Amino acid sequence: MRAPPLLPRCAAAHAAERCARAGLLALLVLLSACATTPSQRAHPAAAGTDPSGIPGITAARLTPAHWIARLDAPDATVLDAAQIQAQNARLLAQDPSVFDLSSLPETLAGSEVRRRIEALSAPPARALYDVQGQEIQATRIQELRDALALDQIHSEVAPRFGLVTRRADLRSFPTGQRVFSRPGDTDIDRFQESALFPGTPVAVLHESRDGRWWFVVSRRYSAWIEADHVALGGRGEVLGFAAQPPYLVVTGADVRTVFTPEAPQVSDLSLDMGVRLPLLSDWPKDKPINGQFAYASHVVALPARDAAGALEFVPALVPRSADVRTGYLPLTRANLITQAFKFLGERYGWGHSYGTRDCSGFVSEVYRSFGVELPRNTRDQGVSPAFDRIAFTEADDHAARMGVLRNLDVGDLLYIPGHVMMVIGREDGEVWLIHDTTGMRYRDASGEIVSVPLNQVSVTPLFALLGDSGTPYVDFIYSIQRIRRVSPR
Repeated sequence: MRAPPLLPRCAAAHAAERCARAGLLALLVLLSACATTPSQRAHPAAAGTDPSGIPGITAARLTPAHWIARLDAPDATVLDAAQIQAQNARLLAQDPSVFDLSSLPETLAGSEVRRRIEALSAPPARALYDVQGQEIQATRIQELRDALALDQIHSEVAPRFGLVTRRADLRSFPTGQRVFSRPGDTDIDRFQESALFPGTPVAVLHESRDGRWWFVVSRRYSAWIEADHVALGGRGEVLGFAAQPPYLVVTGADVRTVFTPEAPQVSDLSLDMGVRLPLLSDWPKDKPINGQFAYASHVVALPARDAAGALEFVPALVPRSADVRTGYLPLTRANLITQAFKFLGERYGWGHSYGTRDCSGFVSEVYRSFGVELPRNTRDQGVSPAFDRIAFTEADDHAARMGVLRNLDVGDLLYIPGHVMMVIGREDGEVWLIHDTTGMRYRDASGEIVSVPLNQVSVTPLFALLGDSGTPYVDFIYSIQRIRRVSPR
């Protein structure tokens, strides 16, 4: 059995997806075996469907205030700063998908570097198509394989360290060419892996044959990045950059630095939610930055490349009117809802394409504004041992799942194969979600299955959601991750 086509699609490391495909298909078989046959009647929420075409949606339910008002003690702390620090340390220690760059040795075996690259940049196992709908030929795939320059990997490789200078795509191969699974379906670029944000530290392990792309390892991902988006520096200054106090945290969906023609590298720079930058709080009041006094802005340090590609730190301005704060937000249920709703309506972007994000990126960015780290992909998030997890197995039938789901809390994360959804509340017997999704299915008032191409961060009910066979989403849930204090085990 394959995953229902209308289950939303999220970014994942494609090489790892290939390795996990057999296990994933087995999981879906088990889930479908224990699924209760859905009623042919409309879900109760469908009776309240408004012209948006989404069951139960009202104008109020599209506002964070509606869900916050329904909470008891909405401003109570879920995890304090010390507990979040412990949570992140547990993630690093227990989750193999998260990597400690400081643990890299002075040299790596060339065979290990080659293994990492080949795991990511394996030849596609299926036909792919370009933006014109033409099939990618085997000769082009061979060109991309040759661009990996695997023959130039030495027996020992000394990692170089650098900081990302602007939002940059991570790619399966050292190319910006977009490729797709079907002619005309140009939304999901199969060479797009993820993206990194300004100030992210990376270790450079290899470069493409033309030198324009680097294979990098970051804390949560390894892939190809354009070399001119990384500034190389000393190991210590690179790894210590984000830890410098005091610091500014981006709490809006997308904040931009002040435009300045004097310093193009830090002008109108996109800063996604959760980006943390050193704050130059002692900047002299009478010293202009790029032609402006700084009193109406925050002064931050940003990494930039000098003429030789080396790391330098450049002062830049973030307007005081921007959605930022000094330090992370307190992790409360009210703040979780508020942060999630800042993305409402944003276009879905597979692997952080379109300058936006996908489902796992969405929940990661929300939680990162509190200082909480999550693995990058749904596959890793859903099974991480570092969180307070509830796992479903083939022994859990529909009724057992419903019993658990009716007790969910705000911020809980629900995982079906390839997708993650965040709980925002319960109302009228429904669990309500916010998630970055390509589409949904539900039964209308006549009992017919209706498909809706959402392609955005959306508010939806849970129990009304169906796969293409009419099986409820509930029966595909394999994991619930709760970001809260974990009892000692």
